[in-house]
Amino acid sequence: MNVDTPAGPHSRAWLAVAPAVVVLAWGGNQFLPLMQLYRQVDGFTQVQVDILLATYVLGIVPGFALSGAWSDRYGRKRILMAGLVLGVVGSIILASSGTSLAGLCVGRFVSGLSVAAGMVVGTSWIKELSVLGGASTAGARRASAALTIGFGGGAGIGGLLAQWAPLPTVLPYVVQIVACAAAFVALIGAVETRSFDANVTRLLGDLRIPKAARARFVGVVLPLTPWVFAAPALAFAVGPSLVGEATPGFTVAFATLITVITLTFGWVTQFFSGPLMVLLRGRAGIVGVLLIGLGALLLIPAANSQHVWSVLVAAPIFGIGYGLAMVSGLTAVQEMATPDDLAGLTGVYYSITYAGFLLPATLAALTQFSPMWVLLVATAAACVLCTLLAAPGIRRARR
Repeated sequence: MNVDTPAGPHSRAWLAVAPAVVVLAWGGNQFLPLMQLYRQVDGFTQVQVDILLATYVLGIVPGFALSGAWSDRYGRKRILMAGLVLGVVGSIILASSGTSLAGLCVGRFVSGLSVAAGMVVGTSWIKELSVLGGASTAGARRASAALTIGFGGGAGIGGLLAQWAPLPTVLPYVVQIVACAAAFVALIGAVETRSFDANVTRLLGDLRIPKAARARFVGVVLPLTPWVFAAPALAFAVGPSLVGEATPGFTVAFATLITVITLTFGWVTQFFSGPLMVLLRGRAGIVGVLLIGLGALLLIPAANSQHVWSVLVAAPIFGIGYGLAMVSGLTAVQEMATPDDLAGLTGVYYSITYAGFLLPATLAALTQFSPMWVLLVATAAACVLCTLLAAPGIRRARR
């Protein structure tokens, strides 16, 4: 690690970076409860709004590849500041494209790039500052908590504004733009942990797995990682869409409620992840993915009979599963990475987690061939299969 300042007392230095991570995650998720609004007001189909969710992934994956490498060369601060600027640009495009599917796709793509900077650069930077402050084991917990606060807060604020405030397809983005400006100011005084390094030449992408970590990554991390964001996607993209007719006039508010419940339980799980990781003895990821499978089964009454209660019950289950899977995977990645591999391997990890956001569009497309309840059963079965694939590697790692 290249450090521009002496180690000294930096126990709170990570707090200057956390607001940027929060507001960039906010920008990624403020769109989610608005999906139901775009369906009602602008007449988009469920498949179209799920495509907007998938377009976000198309922006975030190259963002993961580029932001990690560029921050290794130019420093964490410059690239995270650039991410905040992109976050503002993305929100401006979204705010001015309420009736245009193409415009919304462009805005979501740019938002994906900005969130990638927050997730890869911001979380790596928080980890490094935690090490400087003498709390190296807290890095993953602090980073994932900042992300979850942003994801939950963005969805909650965006949804409330969309349901009850004027200009519902504009005002949520304006508020996030103001928050980005405040985070930019806070970042100016943050402690840099990477000075300029001309030896870093992989500027077109750094999504790679170090050779020494490949076996553990492929055997343990890879089978469980896509379910990290499949959990919230099922909770607040699929769940509310199943009961839209049962929540007339409050579909956006209901989607917001489900989003906040899910991510609140996810945040609480991550807050207590230290003792939970010890209690579960290396099996936190497996338990998390099994809970996600249970959540999928709990959505079946909503799919068959518009039962609102099943979506409400499933939300905290998805949240706990998401929290366990996220912290478990991020902790494993940070343990297997060297300082020079941290940003790149974190980018690989997050790229795979975001594959989970493709699940709602996949399920919506497959409903032309199969009832949703069958697809939810298949989703739960896939969760079980992935835990069975990861279990032998986890047992070997514990020996």
